[in-house]
Amino acid sequence: MNAKEYQAILRAAAEVLGGAMHIVNSEGITILYNEEMAKLEKTQIKNVIGKPFREVFSNIPEEESTLMRALKERKPTKNQQQTYLNEYGKEINTVNSTVPIIVDGKVIAAMEVARDITEIKNMSDTILDLQSDLTARKTSEETSEVSDKGKAPQRGIRRYRFSDIIGESRKFEETIARARKAANNDTSVILYGETGVGKELFAQSIHYDGLRKNGPFLAQNCAAIPESLLEGMLFGTAKGGFTGAEDRAGLFEQANGGTLLLDEVSAMPIGLQGKLLRVLQEEYIRRVGGSKDIPIDVRIISTINEPAKELIDRGALRQDLYYRLGTLSITIPPLRERKDDIPLLINSFLKKYNERFDKEIWMISDGAETKLMKHDYPGNVRELENIIMAAVSMADEGQHVLTDRDVEIGGYSETANASGSHAESFVETGGSLADYLAGIEETVIRQYLAANDGNVSKTAKELGMLRQNLQHKIRKYSI
Repeated sequence: MNAKEYQAILRAAAEVLGGAMHIVNSEGITILYNEEMAKLEKTQIKNVIGKPFREVFSNIPEEESTLMRALKERKPTKNQQQTYLNEYGKEINTVNSTVPIIVDGKVIAAMEVARDITEIKNMSDTILDLQSDLTARKTSEETSEVSDKGKAPQRGIRRYRFSDIIGESRKFEETIARARKAANNDTSVILYGETGVGKELFAQSIHYDGLRKNGPFLAQNCAAIPESLLEGMLFGTAKGGFTGAEDRAGLFEQANGGTLLLDEVSAMPIGLQGKLLRVLQEEYIRRVGGSKDIPIDVRIISTINEPAKELIDRGALRQDLYYRLGTLSITIPPLRERKDDIPLLINSFLKKYNERFDKEIWMISDGAETKLMKHDYPGNVRELENIIMAAVSMADEGQHVLTDRDVEIGGYSETANASGSHAESFVETGGSLADYLAGIEETVIRQYLAANDGNVSKTAKELGMLRQNLQHKIRKYSI
């Protein structure tokens, strides 16, 4: 098989796998550059193929080029973030993996596969900038609080305290009491609970009713950001640490003197969990690419939505990190285990959404309450809130009572016992079976998306379907 045939195979493989691929020979001349890479780097294949890499990408310093490093130093690079300018001066943000190709001890080529992370990079930078601005604004507001007492209050970001937590069932009150004790000390806390039980509500309450209430409270979902960016978001970046890196404080520095909430900490890659453990032990951070040790004083509250033992057994959470994070462990019970609190929650949500939608719903009917009490709430309190929000928003003008017809729960977690009522509804309404099943499917997807705050990846996983298939359904039903 000749070189041309090998190139054709590589090109076809890259297209099938959906990767952006760039290969240079031992002279640094591009011998393969596929369509995905051209799209990523906003150029044309003809402008790159057959030309010296250094000529086309002169904006990248040679010592920072992963391809040149692979050729000259035989060093592979795995998942390295790069920010650089293409031939037209446009900024490109990627995560690259590059390897030297060695035959008989000689480097004959270097291959790079890249992912476009421009949107994610912009999002992470925006998050850090907003966090920094909010921290500065909070300090400014507190400084001027006395002089502004006579002015009308300004609407800001909601800060939750224990007085905002609704529930009187014995098990839930015991959980609140344990959380209040946690607020009175400064140790790390891990909150366990299913999706939608209110873990961030508890985390904020521990902070704003605790010893660090005058310090910043920052939160980061560890499942929302890829590893290549999450490390920089947490620990910051130093100029020159990688191509395009700038001096930027991470969340640990911004949360200094306060609390950092690490949501879904088990979604953090294992390698990064090790770095986090070292930071917690040493109480200092080092920015990505930097050499300066920066002392930090941050309380960590973290959350998990699966039992810790299961996460540790399958290797999703380091055991030593769990013991470090879980000095205090608090389990928040699901709504199905505290159904006595449902009427209290309903009244609270009615008040909240009456104000938001300018409605006057005073109460719900006995039938509606019975319907809500029978439901199992896999989405927990968040699901109940979404049900009430939808009912209030759709209520007629002048309507004062929500009936069982107004309360739409859907087929999202109905048991086999409920299948009979669905069948009766189908017979009563008529129509095709396909339309009826599509209606159930749409309801299920809407409920799961609502319970997961619109997180498509998590929803797809819980529904047992491919992310691409779920996205197709979302477009199909205009969700």
